[in-house]
Amino acid sequence: MDKIIGRKKEIEYLQQIVESGEPEFAVIYGRRRVGKTFLIREFFNNNFTFYFSGSENSNMKTQLENFKNAYQEYFKRIVPTPENWTMAFAMLRNAISKRKKPGRKIIFIDEIPWIATKGSNFIQAFEYWWNTYASANPDIVLIICGSSTSWMLNKIIKNRGGLHNRVTRQILLQPFSLKECDEFVKKQKLPLDNKTILDYYMIFGGVPYYWKHLGKSKSLPQNIDNLFFSNNAVLKNEFSKIYNSLFKHSEKYILLVISLGEKRMGLSREEILEISGLTNGGSITRMLEELEQCGFIRSYYGFGKKRRDKIYQLIDLFSLFYLNFIHEKNITDEQFWTNNYDTAPLNNWRGYAFEQICLWHIPQIKHKLGISGVSTNYSSWRSLGKNTEKKKYQIDLVIDRNDRVINLCEMKYSDKEYNIDKDYNDILRKRKATFIEECKTRKTVHTTMITTFGVNHNTYWGNVQSEVTMEDIFKF
Repeated sequence: MDKIIGRKKEIEYLQQIVESGEPEFAVIYGRRRVGKTFLIREFFNNNFTFYFSGSENSNMKTQLENFKNAYQEYFKRIVPTPENWTMAFAMLRNAISKRKKPGRKIIFIDEIPWIATKGSNFIQAFEYWWNTYASANPDIVLIICGSSTSWMLNKIIKNRGGLHNRVTRQILLQPFSLKECDEFVKKQKLPLDNKTILDYYMIFGGVPYYWKHLGKSKSLPQNIDNLFFSNNAVLKNEFSKIYNSLFKHSEKYILLVISLGEKRMGLSREEILEISGLTNGGSITRMLEELEQCGFIRSYYGFGKKRRDKIYQLIDLFSLFYLNFIHEKNITDEQFWTNNYDTAPLNNWRGYAFEQICLWHIPQIKHKLGISGVSTNYSSWRSLGKNTEKKKYQIDLVIDRNDRVINLCEMKYSDKEYNIDKDYNDILRKRKATFIEECKTRKTVHTTMITTFGVNHNTYWGNVQSEVTMEDIFKF
């Protein structure tokens, strides 16, 4: 397990599965490229009783052929290709039953959504095998993985048929935090400081697969040019691959994501329909739920809003980068990132990307504020602006605490210590006053600055109640 970065809670959970002494049916899910297969392989040191992985865009015949090859490798027996999945699982049952080696029998089925092709009856055969054999065998640990989070939830975890309530454990594998990315680059011997890691995170998020492509001898602009803008760029077409691999009719999901990329604070369902041109109906609700389940978007209610006023916001950093700089841009400059590194469009994007990084690191922010154990809700807020003489304000992160305090978080990306001047101090003061007036809150309201290198403690610093820096969100 020496190669595993972070994942402490997941490792502890997997250890509990191994030591439970009961039959286990564990589901590991999470977005494409997040490291699910790597985690399971490394934790078990590839010591599986049986391992089989689905093949993308392959038919039932090919999947069964691959099953046969895996069977022959693990059980050292020459067998014909099973005609269907019922026969395949009967073969697996027979082979496992004959294993006399003591201890847990680890069965790992990877990319299971790809195996369950239309008309294959895979799920029916799989559930019959579990219900009639594996669930009664205390030696068996079954682990299944899949990148299609929506499929894993709807077909397995929330199954209303033969697999209803059969899953004993589930792990949603999240992208790396900044701290885990720091550990990753150190293990890869990449000479990166925290600020550079932060800048890469704006593009890659915490998806380990993307970080693996960084060249040790290249600067950040050179790496980004090489991975996205060169003629043979490895990640140039990654955006479509992500969504095509997760969803049927992926073009509709991509259209939703593109629409959500139009507005930073997010869109209501009605606004999404207007921008995307998609027709109203239950399918839109389902697609939005699936995008949220996969971690690409979040839904929230604006501070003080009612439940019908749900807002959907794109939070996947990789998708945000792609939509800003690659989608329909037709860029031919192979050194685009190098040549535009300090321009206004890139700096504006960095400011927004930093805000999204903060949303991914709410636990670290709460830890710095000393409220890790306090129940909180977080949202955004936009002033009503009914009085035309008043300026409209917005706050991208409002932390509403059960200890009767509200933190209005200002997130500012900067290459140096951030300076609050007289004009910006007036904005902070008026924004806070407008928030209190419109929301009619009786809670204490704090202004919190979240910055890269901290805030200059000048004359206006006294109007800020708390501060969080880049180093704080690297803590864990």
